[in-house]
Amino acid sequence: MTSSGLDHDKLFAARLHAARARPYLASALFALHVIEDRSVPTMGVDAYWRMYVSPAFVDRMPEEDLASVWVHEVSHLLRDHHTRSDRVARERGLTGPGERLRMNIASDCEINDDAFGDGLVFPEGAIHPSQLGLGSGQLMEDYLRQFRLGRTTQGMEWLDCGSGADGSARPWDLGPDGADGLTPQQSDAVRFRVAQGIKGRPGDAPEGWRRWAKEAFHPPQPWRELLGAAIRAAASAAGSGDDYTYGRPARRAASLPGVVLPNLRRTPPRVSVVIDTSGSVSDTELGTALLEVAAIARAVGGRRDLVSVVSCDAAARVAHPLCRAEGIPLVGGGGTDLRSGFTTALRGQYRPDVIVVLTDGQTPWPSSRPSCRTVVGLFPRPHESGFVDEDDPDYVPDRPPEWARVVELG
Repeated sequence: MTSSGLDHDKLFAARLHAARARPYLASALFALHVIEDRSVPTMGVDAYWRMYVSPAFVDRMPEEDLASVWVHEVSHLLRDHHTRSDRVARERGLTGPGERLRMNIASDCEINDDAFGDGLVFPEGAIHPSQLGLGSGQLMEDYLRQFRLGRTTQGMEWLDCGSGADGSARPWDLGPDGADGLTPQQSDAVRFRVAQGIKGRPGDAPEGWRRWAKEAFHPPQPWRELLGAAIRAAASAAGSGDDYTYGRPARRAASLPGVVLPNLRRTPPRVSVVIDTSGSVSDTELGTALLEVAAIARAVGGRRDLVSVVSCDAAARVAHPLCRAEGIPLVGGGGTDLRSGFTTALRGQYRPDVIVVLTDGQTPWPSSRPSCRTVVGLFPRPHESGFVDEDDPDYVPDRPPEWARVVELG
């Protein structure tokens, strides 16, 4: 293959090599969308999970090195280096391309200190902390404090892993409105799947990745225990065990010798999750809501067919059955009226045993108690009232009603 076009066969074979060497990263590797661009020096990513690739770079790099570059680039996105770099730049007053290059180098050090080996070669030109006289096992923020551009970084000017590594936009970036990008919620869902895969088989991942998986998302929220109690209560409520089985004899059978009595079979409860998608709920909070949906699915024994999701701002959409949390369309952005969300949830194909509402609380509530248990998870608001309205600063909505069990998220 000449440099006249991108050698997709070679590039994707390298991705497969990377996925086999690091199976816990496979879902992230295959979430990247490849875009050919001759103006890109090597391979670089943006914050929306697009990877911009130079055809000439792919031509001259061995397939084994390309596999390592795949792992390196997706690591920038999994570790949220673009957001972290922007935060560090604001906090420390770092400006200019030189500082962004330092951030790229520091984030590379965080990744490369334990990314390779065990099936992945150390790629040509990659930076290791030892080249800067630094120790391994540190974070980008720590490395950034310990070196400056100078003699030790000579020859690294070519380094460019894209805006996904240092937060600074590139001329080739398609931006948030471009095609084939992931939303913040979808990005969080990919990170969550990778973190779960690492925690499920921790012996397969280096220490840096195990640390990342442990800290990638917030610890279990207290409200999950509350939800679990509500689900258990719904499962044991009268009428919820509505089927019979002869696989387990009834306890009363001992009183009737020779008679086989069926036993009442308890079925897991159905849960409908109403997610507030109004403009006052941030993308980060919507990402958290998707993580909670995945936790709810586990709480009902992994039965995704028992979980439905309704996105709601001033109007509710259809109740979507749960396939994968990252596939749920969260449509909205206007005002908030969760009463329509309750109505849609209760009018679904199957009546729920539990309704879970994830909201910032800026909404009217149903005037009467629903026919099932309700748990409300409130996203925190820093103001004294606990709420803020984007249109009317004097507006303070009602607290959730007495019949709802409420807990603050976070």
